[in-house]
Amino acid sequence: MNTDQPKIAEIAGDEDGDERSRTFLFYDEGHTLGNALRCVIAAYPDVSFCGYTVPHPSETKMHFRIQTNGPPALEILQKGLKDLEKMCDHTLEKFEEAVLSYKTENDVVM
Repeated sequence: MNTDQPKIAEIAGDEDGDERSRTFLFYDEGHTLGNALRCVIAAYPDVSFCGYTVPHPSETKMHFRIQTNGPPALEILQKGLKDLEKMCDHTLEKFEEAVLSYKTENDVVM
């Protein structure tokens, strides 16, 4: 990937002026981020549609579509990314606590 290229961009063709409906292009991303982010954002009450596609398996690009009933799609995307990051941090914290607990209870030395 070109280092000058952004990690995310709006796809051309969304120039209708309606900020509530947007498609974003993620570079170097695929199903792992797409499905997790879709699950988070689709649960928001103001979201009427949220979906993603990976146009071709040999390209590391993901198209991510958001349509809302109120707030701008960009705000929803930013909120979704922050919420997903919090979920991942919480999961990692709980995992590390469980590993430490297991090692302590079982006298595991590494």
